Amino acid sequence: MQEVKKIATRESFGNALISLAEEFPQMIVLDSDLTTGTKTCMFQKAYSERHINCGIAESNMMGMAAGMSVMGYIPVVSTFAMFAAGRAFEQIRNSIGYPHLNVKICATHGGISVGEDGATHQCNEDMALMRAIPGMVVLNPSDDAEAKAALKAALIYEGPVYIRFGRLEVDMIHEEGEPFTIGKGRIERDGTDITIFATGICVQESLKAAEMLMESSIDAQVVNLASIKPLDRELIFQAASKTGKAITVEEHTVLGGMGSAVCEVLAGRYPIPVKMVGIPDIFGESGDAKKLLHIHRLDAFGIAAETEAFLRETADLTLQNI
Repeated sequence: MQEVKKIATRESFGNALISLAEEFPQMIVLDSDLTTGTKTCMFQKAYSERHINCGIAESNMMGMAAGMSVMGYIPVVSTFAMFAAGRAFEQIRNSIGYPHLNVKICATHGGISVGEDGATHQCNEDMALMRAIPGMVVLNPSDDAEAKAALKAALIYEGPVYIRFGRLEVDMIHEEGEPFTIGKGRIERDGTDITIFATGICVQESLKAAEMLMESSIDAQVVNLASIKPLDRELIFQAASKTGKAITVEEHTVLGGMGSAVCEVLAGRYPIPVKMVGIPDIFGESGDAKKLLHIHRLDAFGIAAETEAFLRETADLTLQNI
């Protein structure tokens, strides 16, 4: 079996900054003294005059980015998700979101796969916080190629964008140069029995789970929702009408994240049985990243098991008797 190449999407982000620098000369990168962790150190080395280390002052950094955007620059602001969506929420909301400024917030170290750093650094709430801000685009790419494409799409888009990147190395499942469109999802695997809506690093695990489910004669469709806001409503309806049941899988709290967004869409037009798999109403904990994903049923084995259990629980349900 050919070995699948792996790379963390934070590393992809760092590489993409350099490859896009000449195409977007108005791009300025701001970081809050975490350049090695966020991988903006690559850009800092190559384009020192276009990189600003703002120090451990994330709220102030967001204000600086807002001012730069008014001057015609495209600020790319990077720090850990906990410090972006958490510590600097007010500045993102009032200084960037409210005036709808052209700032790209690129947050690394999202979710429990931060691992040993523990609950204080495992931001499982960032997408819920960011998608609640009016006009904010929220993206969560799944792998290297998608991360690079998402950043380019964000730079082209006029307005505020939040992108989540991860610390854990993940499989490279897409080819370089595949199209990425804000507001569009993609069918990664066709199927007829159930739809698995996944985002971020959970896409690769969902694809593995779908292969495992075939051993139980379950044909699962896997839909990648890298664009959390706006959502691809038509693709969600299409998938729901085809399979009639769905699982949502995300490395994020089940309160207000991608799963909630999918359920909000379906409830208004095509209500079907949906099970949300993610972090329950708890904080994270320190531990090996892969072990934590396993504990929370976010690896292939857990997703497959949750899918099988859900299909058993809903075996007699149809739209006519819900």
